[in-house]
Amino acid sequence: MFTTIIHAAKFNKAAHINIEDLFAATLEACDGYHRICHQQPVSRQKIQSLSDQLRIDINTLPADFDPTKAKLLVSDMDSTLISIECIDEIADYLNVKPQVAAITESAMCGEIDFAASLTQRVALLKGVSVAALELVYNERLQLNPGAEQLIDGLKKREIKFCLVSGGFTFFTERLKKRLKLDYAHANQLEIEENSVTGELLGNIVDAQAKAERLLSHCKELGISPSQAISVGDGANDLAMMKVAGLSVAYHAKPAVQSQASTAINYGGLDSVLHLLKG
Repeated sequence: MFTTIIHAAKFNKAAHINIEDLFAATLEACDGYHRICHQQPVSRQKIQSLSDQLRIDINTLPADFDPTKAKLLVSDMDSTLISIECIDEIADYLNVKPQVAAITESAMCGEIDFAASLTQRVALLKGVSVAALELVYNERLQLNPGAEQLIDGLKKREIKFCLVSGGFTFFTERLKKRLKLDYAHANQLEIEENSVTGELLGNIVDAQAKAERLLSHCKELGISPSQAISVGDGANDLAMMKVAGLSVAYHAKPAVQSQASTAINYGGLDSVLHLLKG
């Protein structure tokens, strides 16, 4: 038996018929979404085609994922939990945003090595003030839709939240405190005399480091990686997605959507909660 989640509380009769015809089963209305349990698997291509036609997210849960046993969610920060790429916005204060944003895009699409790209981008930030970092956090950083609802829903289910980012601790630590997150990991900018030096301190949090953080927290919590969920949008998130029981591509790059087990393209982050109710 397969379980597919339709991330919509309401849709018209034609959509209802199209969904039931595709899965050869009966739709069940749930709290804020619909579920359909079906005997035969339906190709991802057909599901995506219907999803795009109706402009609603439709996801089949992995057969070996038990949503009732989920205990940890690991999320990327930039363009996932929040709506911006912090490094690009910092670069704007030095009038180098186009150059930095181009490198960021290539890294997120998996076209260039992340660690090398980060070192290159951070070097371009040399001289930016701590005051500018504060302005990015206070004036430009916005949570993506449904972020707070997702976090609240996870807390009610006693599911830990880990924020792991190829970005900077300057932002992850503030978000951890503000949102009362369980864990946060990111890269540390070197700052001297209230200015960024263009260097990083410590090891770079890249794709492999993200996966290792997920696995280490699973070990710490005494759970299997199959009980973890990973959420991200870029190539730097693929390694942690591969080891998690459920992976969610959130408004993600095509390469990420093709490899993640589920994808949210139309809804907000709170749509992840539908997958945890099953």
